[in-house]
Amino acid sequence: MQQHSQQPNPKLLNKKPLNKQPQYVQPSLGHALHKAVKAVKTISGLKANTMANRSLIRSAGAALLTGLMLSGCTEGDLDALIESTHQSSGQSVCSAQAAPFAHTLCSVSQDSLQQADSPLSLQLFWKSRQDDRAESDQNSALPPLYTFDALLADLPKSRELKFAINAGMYDREFAPIGYTVIQGKQILSLNLNEGAGNFHLLPNGVLWWDNNNQVQITESQQFSKLLNDKQITPWYATQSGPMLVIDDSIHPKFNQSSTSKKIRNGVGVCAEGQIQFVTSHEPVNFYQFADYFKQQLHCPNALFLDGGIASALYAPDTDHKDDKNMGVMLGLIEDKD
Repeated sequence: MQQHSQQPNPKLLNKKPLNKQPQYVQPSLGHALHKAVKAVKTISGLKANTMANRSLIRSAGAALLTGLMLSGCTEGDLDALIESTHQSSGQSVCSAQAAPFAHTLCSVSQDSLQQADSPLSLQLFWKSRQDDRAESDQNSALPPLYTFDALLADLPKSRELKFAINAGMYDREFAPIGYTVIQGKQILSLNLNEGAGNFHLLPNGVLWWDNNNQVQITESQQFSKLLNDKQITPWYATQSGPMLVIDDSIHPKFNQSSTSKKIRNGVGVCAEGQIQFVTSHEPVNFYQFADYFKQQLHCPNALFLDGGIASALYAPDTDHKDDKNMGVMLGLIEDKD
């Protein structure tokens, strides 16, 4: 862009000589370039989640800006382009997949969550209007939201639910049975007890993220040590089990030839900072499910959320919405303000 500032085209400066308003040239070009990069990301659907993608987006943005300026377009034209393509691009976070088993894959990158001006956020939901209530209200007699329809109705109009999924296991009252934190408020303490059922097929783990939206999956015993040493401060957290993949290894108790096959869903923190949510639409055993996270999604750590009749997914990108009661829900929110 330095060539434009050193040898400006008078047409690009509204026919005003450079020596009259030199201080405005570079800010204008920088602002326009920012908008051109935004337009490229909107049109292409590319995510700035790798160095190669970021370089490609910026180069394409510079090329787009050059072409628009040479054709006499203004920044207002760029604004209109961004708005129109944003409306038509329908950037998807969830997609239907046929292999290695029928499933829906929903993805969000760490980068997209951690950008300072990002409209996206992962959140946990349990009871109505949790943003407006005091800490004690989370443990009050108010009933859970139960369903995706109730969650959708509960959200402010300025927020869009991009997808949602059940967030771990719950009891008969639809209260969580494992460690749960919502907006920094602990709902239930860490559960390190032994017992029956999938939750206690140890090791189990915790999906959590801090106030900086750094998403992690940590085995429960290790998580306990981090908590006790005050090394972490979860903003959201949900404990479930079993772990599917632990430090690049499939759970040691999974049997590749197991005949126990069910609908299952889970989450992994994976290659290139992608957080991957998988909901199977056909029965699979634990080994098959974990192997997909390890071998194809390249997740060093992955966690089972639930299965069978408790597996629930809301994915408008694929026109999928389960009508089931559940406890805590996890959703990707886009703030439209």
